[in-house]
Amino acid sequence: MTIFKKISYVITFFFITSSFSLANSEKKQEVNTLPLNEIRIFTEIFSKIKSDYVENIEDSTLLKNAIRGMLQGLDPHSAYLDKDSYKELQEGTSGEFGGLGIEVGYEDGFVKVISPIDDTPAKRAGIKAGDLIIRLDGKSVKGISLMEAVKMMRGKPGSEIELTILRGGEEKPFNVTIVRDIITVKNIKAETIESAFGYIRISNFQIHTVDDLSKALTKLESENNNMLKGLVLDLRNNPGGLLNAAVGVSDLFLDEGLIVYTEGRVKGSKLKFNAKPSEMFKDIPIIVLVNGGSASASEIVAGALQDHRRAIIMGERTFGKGSVQTILPMNDETALKLTTARYYTPSGRSIQASGIEPDMIVKNIKFDVKQNNNMGNGLIKESDLTGHLDSEVTKNDSNQKKDNVDNSSLAETDYQLYEALNVLKGLSIHLKKAG
Repeated sequence: MTIFKKISYVITFFFITSSFSLANSEKKQEVNTLPLNEIRIFTEIFSKIKSDYVENIEDSTLLKNAIRGMLQGLDPHSAYLDKDSYKELQEGTSGEFGGLGIEVGYEDGFVKVISPIDDTPAKRAGIKAGDLIIRLDGKSVKGISLMEAVKMMRGKPGSEIELTILRGGEEKPFNVTIVRDIITVKNIKAETIESAFGYIRISNFQIHTVDDLSKALTKLESENNNMLKGLVLDLRNNPGGLLNAAVGVSDLFLDEGLIVYTEGRVKGSKLKFNAKPSEMFKDIPIIVLVNGGSASASEIVAGALQDHRRAIIMGERTFGKGSVQTILPMNDETALKLTTARYYTPSGRSIQASGIEPDMIVKNIKFDVKQNNNMGNGLIKESDLTGHLDSEVTKNDSNQKKDNVDNSSLAETDYQLYEALNVLKGLSIHLKKAG
């Protein structure tokens, strides 16, 4: 049997089998005719590579490359996962893996940093959301798949890798050397940032995120004698993760209504997720912080709380990843990561490629507290709220001074969080008067 006939037979069988399966799973779906001309061109090219390429290439290699190219041409998130890549994906969702600590995507043939993960080598090296990685150890990433790039970045803990970065605002690319390490993602960071005001950061959405968040909220309430006046939920630079985790996090703060729904071509991709009635954490005023590194599951949470007017969304426009990927295991321990649906916020918004627009746009600017305080700047005047939250403050001037010092430091180190805290204080005063 000639190569042409052999490949034609294999591909024809594949298309027929696929069409039959789709027809069974979705009876109303029209079965397309086979693209015979394109199949003929493919087999001709396959044959030419086999006969004329400078080196002999295994049939399996060519076919796997064809599969990768087919998926890469769909969107930045669909991919063929070989055995190692599939294993790495499973490790990533469990919360521990080896590498640099970067959530990445694909843009214009280069690897784009969606977000560096907190307390990882990449974060400590100064890698930022939006950076384009154009070379890895001097090798161009142009033309290789995203999964291949990820595989190159992962490696033995303690080993080094050099990233060539193209960053907006910089005149030319620059190199950053990073030492690989075991990446253990700390899901939740929780603390009281000021009396009766809590702060929780979710770094990404994993299997245990909902349980960890529930425990963190309970602890915060206990530390504040069940009198928590407000909460800042920090989703900045959170690249996303598991859909069910995003739904669960949203459900902790909602007592009814739609959280998110998905729409796709096949029946199984059309899903709706609703909040369950509960008395926990439903009345706490919330500010959700987001930025350009907030993607996917982060956007589900922000969109749901925004549509239900349950929280004020503050910061900068989010990344805009509004698609759902389904992992389809194959028989040979490989898998297909395929975009199967778009997700929509309760009001019907698709955020794909547009993102979530905050209710209050606040850039994370560098702010000189002392200079602006001397000038009587209106922004600093917001800090006056600190002295009016609690009538007891006037009885203890030292506590007031301590709050002012802490807030000044916060403004210098994290201006968005500083403003979020001030808005929460304003909400607390308003709710107290209304009550």
